[in-house]
Amino acid sequence: MKLLIAALLAQFVFAQSPEHWVSTWATSPQQPRAFPARPPAPPAAGAATAPTPPAPPRPVQVANFHNQTLRMIAHTSIGGRRVRIELSNAFGSTPLVIGAAHIAMRDKESAIVPASDRALLFSGRPTCWIPPGATEISDAVSLDVPAASDLAVSVYIPETATADTMHAVGLHTTYISKEGDSTTAPAITDGTTAQSFYFLTNVDVLAPPDAAAIVTFGDSITDGAVSTPNTDRSWPSFLARRLAAAGGTNIAVLNQGISGNRLLRDGAGVSALARFDRDVLAQPGVKWLMILEGINDIGLASFPGTPASDAVSSDDLIAAQKQLIERAHAHGIKVIGGTLTPYEGAAYASEAGEVVREAVNQWIRSSGAFDAVVDFEAATRDPEHPKQFRPGFNNGDHLHPNDAGYQAMADAIDLSIFGLKPVSASKTK
Repeated sequence: MKLLIAALLAQFVFAQSPEHWVSTWATSPQQPRAFPARPPAPPAAGAATAPTPPAPPRPVQVANFHNQTLRMIAHTSIGGRRVRIELSNAFGSTPLVIGAAHIAMRDKESAIVPASDRALLFSGRPTCWIPPGATEISDAVSLDVPAASDLAVSVYIPETATADTMHAVGLHTTYISKEGDSTTAPAITDGTTAQSFYFLTNVDVLAPPDAAAIVTFGDSITDGAVSTPNTDRSWPSFLARRLAAAGGTNIAVLNQGISGNRLLRDGAGVSALARFDRDVLAQPGVKWLMILEGINDIGLASFPGTPASDAVSSDDLIAAQKQLIERAHAHGIKVIGGTLTPYEGAAYASEAGEVVREAVNQWIRSSGAFDAVVDFEAATRDPEHPKQFRPGFNNGDHLHPNDAGYQAMADAIDLSIFGLKPVSASKTK
């Protein structure tokens, strides 16, 4: 009887708590697939060889796990006193069996801080069985999670599982044990490494009532492709640091970019229109949405060998953005539009595509459809050659910024959009 009273009292206290769940880290699940999905048509006899379309910097390889542990590193944006994770089998064709899962503060590389190690349960059980297309949220555990810290999430896969729900460009090292349940191990040193996330999509913290999340929604330029691995130098990561320095310690930044993603068609990840509900609306605590997407629709549409059905106009892309805005506004989410960055010199650049890009950017700036606009193009273009990146921002492929370019993108964001006063860029590097 005393135990029952104590349990009811705990539930009552929790129900009265003003705290709520907010994701401190997230990544968008996708299927592993080659990019692009179709090879370009061979050149005509005597013609020059067609250029190869841009590919993610780290090619996706379909992987299988069996009797192995995955230790993945999630860099938090905000802190909290309790934490939980979400695992996904969104693209699986068979059930995903989880034999054990742990969360801990990361020390360095694969090593954890032993005193912080917590076993995770799923509806009170140490194992779970996730049907195809489903997700599983762990029970919460008490753990003081600092902002801007590294968490190590360890997941044991006891049966054969194909890594068909993953995030390709993770930009953080994932440690994969040679065999066995290593979820409690101080470090994983006997296996292999990857730079992708597998099955893990969210880490949530119990946060104060004023805490909320920004979802950054886009393609490789949001994903942070070609930025320096293990340093958190995507523009969403730089934004998180700017927010914290300006007093926005309760504003989370969730990176929901997928390298190679498109607004209108599947390819690297399902289209932005198709993944919107899962990757934006379902995010705990989401209050703002930042959209930067469309350059892959433009570039791949003009690439040799692309079917005529993949042709895209500025009106097509504008209509897609309007759909995202309407769907977000229906859920009380404010929407910030980002102009498309320069891409002249990229493998899939074309004059026709440039006309489309400029038209879309003009609409983003002038339509009034967004609650706010960030001019990423103006922040990254070369004043002497405005269709190209500044020389100091170009990583070499003319499509993705380097670390300095990503920093410039984050610095171009007016923090008053989120109710904060700006701080100098030097304080956030």
